[in-house]
Amino acid sequence: MSNNLIVGFSGNTSRPSSTKRFVESVSEALAGQLGLQHQVFDVEDLGSSLSSARSVADLEGSARQVIQTIIDAEALVIGSPTYKGSYTGLFKHVIDLLDPADLRGKPVILTATGGGYRHSLVVEHQLRPLFAFFEAFVTPTAIYTSGRDYVEGQVSPVVNARVNQAIAEAALLVKARFGNVTIAAE
Repeated sequence: MSNNLIVGFSGNTSRPSSTKRFVESVSEALAGQLGLQHQVFDVEDLGSSLSSARSVADLEGSARQVIQTIIDAEALVIGSPTYKGSYTGLFKHVIDLLDPADLRGKPVILTATGGGYRHSLVVEHQLRPLFAFFEAFVTPTAIYTSGRDYVEGQVSPVVNARVNQAIAEAALLVKARFGNVTIAAE
């Protein structure tokens, strides 16, 4: 493996963000399962050069480094808040800057957050087709959460089970892709 890093990327456009916190927790758990490090970015980390960028070359140096870290990751945990039934526009702009080959074969866990359950299919109808275009290996289990899925700051047992299932799937994909990863005992 190139950098032994699980990378989370969140499409939130403001901070603090429940989406970024969720992506962070899933990234940390996947990294722990694989014995790897993790790092999480959001749209804000790309700075002001993002809005006018038409290619990665148009980004400021620190933003280009974020993109390169995403490309070089062993696996990704992707998340977006649901905005009008889809991912955020700036999230899509970041993804549009990538070359179609940049994510080919990369294990990806998809997550999304929203205000209610009526947006729960955003992961299946919006995020999954987007990452299929890039030929990423998206886990069969995706995770959607809303405010109702938290009790006393902790995610519900139902969502937690989905998280654990997605992590197990992603860990198998990483191991199959790289072969030399020791997966920690569950």
